[in-house]
Amino acid sequence: MEAVRTWTTGWSYPTTLLCMYGFFSTVKPLEPFLIPYLTGPDKNLTTEQVNNQIFPVWTYSYLSVLLPVFLVTDWLRYKPVVVFQCVSLFITTAMLLWTESVPAMQAMQFFYGVVTASEVAYFSYIYSVIDMTRYRKVTSYSRSVQLLGYTVGSVLGQLLVSFNLMSYNNILVFTLVLIAIALLASILLPMPKKSMFFHRTRTGQKTVTEGTKRHADETMDASEDTTRSNVSLEEIGRNEKGEEGEETQDDAGNGQEEKGSKVEDVEEAVGAESCSQVLLQLWRDFIQCYSSRQLLYWSVWWAMATCGYNQTVNYVQVLWEHVQPSQNFSIYNGGVEAVSNLFSAATAYGIGFTEVKWQQWGELALGGFSGLGAAALFLMTFISNIWVCYTGYIIFKCLYMLLITIAMYQIAVDLSMERYALVFGANNFAALTLQTIITSVVVDSGGLGLSIIPQVGCLDHKIRSYMVYTCLYIHSSLT
Repeated sequence: MEAVRTWTTGWSYPTTLLCMYGFFSTVKPLEPFLIPYLTGPDKNLTTEQVNNQIFPVWTYSYLSVLLPVFLVTDWLRYKPVVVFQCVSLFITTAMLLWTESVPAMQAMQFFYGVVTASEVAYFSYIYSVIDMTRYRKVTSYSRSVQLLGYTVGSVLGQLLVSFNLMSYNNILVFTLVLIAIALLASILLPMPKKSMFFHRTRTGQKTVTEGTKRHADETMDASEDTTRSNVSLEEIGRNEKGEEGEETQDDAGNGQEEKGSKVEDVEEAVGAESCSQVLLQLWRDFIQCYSSRQLLYWSVWWAMATCGYNQTVNYVQVLWEHVQPSQNFSIYNGGVEAVSNLFSAATAYGIGFTEVKWQQWGELALGGFSGLGAAALFLMTFISNIWVCYTGYIIFKCLYMLLITIAMYQIAVDLSMERYALVFGANNFAALTLQTIITSVVVDSGGLGLSIIPQVGCLDHKIRSYMVYTCLYIHSSLT
């Protein structure tokens, strides 16, 4: 019993529950086959309805709730938003299963936008309940289980569809069971006592042994997956070192303390600061961060690249369905997603072990690999072969994960944890704003309402544009 009590009060308990949540909430066997499901006999929607009326709602929803969710997540201290995200995911899946009309599917996409915006709670929660010395390990765990969940979901979906083991509707029922397990795990998560902005804690220390000092000089590397993430662990380690309180000696009358390396943490709770104070501080940090010319250039590339990536991932199934209709041919969307997830993770992870001076060669890598990504999109668009489309998608996704990891490393230099989170949020908000403009003009039926081939052509042109932007940045850096 004592062992159980010790485990539940240690760092492994919340980490285990969060990893359970991350795994079961990302196992989505139907996701690679969403377009065949919506346009098939189960829903009887047309490709134009899905492409021009339903999918754009996700972009609008994501943009509209991103900033409020970011602030509310910190104010409520993460756990309630994690639970809310899981509930929204359950509603999304249930609506996908039991509703059929276009307005109902649009409402489903709205809830999915809320799910995506709430992902910040999952990535932020663990840092508020464990010691900084364990950040690297638990971040590896939480990201790995998400990757495992996406991969297992894709492979499982491919097997179930290829061997006709389950209908699409039964796959959704199975997904609801998995989400229910994730919901239980999220409810059992312990409630954090602090957060990054509204409930900050300043930590000073009293050291009882003369001449001893606590050092936090571990170097931590950031690693990035699919979807979507994320604080720089290397900078967290440096931030920890910078924010440590000055070492003080105990009073002479305090001779009862034991000798050795015992350290007593003295926490001064800042408390729930007012919203105006937090917003004012965020604005000051925002101005100071983006006053750096190099950070500004990398952030512009980040926003443009992420916009193109999100738009491609959102609509690539429509392209696959156009090239090879699922009613007439066998499709391997699940296998392609699984391979792209694994390769993307491998490339992003490998960057941390590559001895390259990214300050010198990073811009050249951005320009060259962005050109390869544009070429992959070009081939996907104008060569009507499903295997070319699959291969181009894998290449494009891997290159994006490689480049966004380099960008994160470069931006994270000399930024504290709070400022890195702010820059990360601002860059993604800019990307989503740009994506919303493109969606409303190019995709939405209220705008041009283009079909999938002209859409991908526009994306290819956009990627070539930020490749040119990168080359101009290289030239300005060298001169």
